[in-house]
Amino acid sequence: MENPGLVVRGQAAPFSTALRSLINNPQYSDICFVVGQERQEVFAHRCLLACRCNFFQRLLGPGVPSPVVLSTVPAEAFLAVLEFLYTNSVKLHQHSVLEVLTTAVEYGLEELRELCLEFVVKVLDVELVCEALQVAVTFGLGSLQERCIAFIEAHSQVEQIVEAWKCHALRRGDAARSAPCRRRRGTRPRDHHRFLDLRFK
Repeated sequence: MENPGLVVRGQAAPFSTALRSLINNPQYSDICFVVGQERQEVFAHRCLLACRCNFFQRLLGPGVPSPVVLSTVPAEAFLAVLEFLYTNSVKLHQHSVLEVLTTAVEYGLEELRELCLEFVVKVLDVELVCEALQVAVTFGLGSLQERCIAFIEAHSQVEQIVEAWKCHALRRGDAARSAPCRRRRGTRPRDHHRFLDLRFK
């Protein structure tokens, strides 16, 4: 009987570095996205995106021309998603993590979603909690909603919480700044959306 063989593994770091160098690199790329309201060009590789994400597998089917316009996803969030798909790791920032989170939810990237949720909980503060709660309600993220409510209850006497709510309420009419709180194309309707006074598109 022939031996089944043994899987041996090389070093992970050089492999990850090599793949990272392909992110948004026009050399050898075969697909271009036009992303966000700024219409930024982002270059990628169909085969890698399709094998890592069912959303891209459906989006980039045979005959789909380049560029592909994704105007509702901010460029920074889209590049973070690509970083995760290429390297299985991602650098998150407090100012953009909610955009990355909502994109991960919409693209069905469960692992990235969990990484974003863990990060949000770690950096949750009076400035972030209002928008994080809105995102949690909009996308049905129960665990995040509970953490946000607990944070607000624990800091209910803090004046900054009141100011943060006022600021969040004023920003909700601004489509550019309240994007994480709006469903994007492809987001599944949920019962609790009827309680939201958001203008979904």
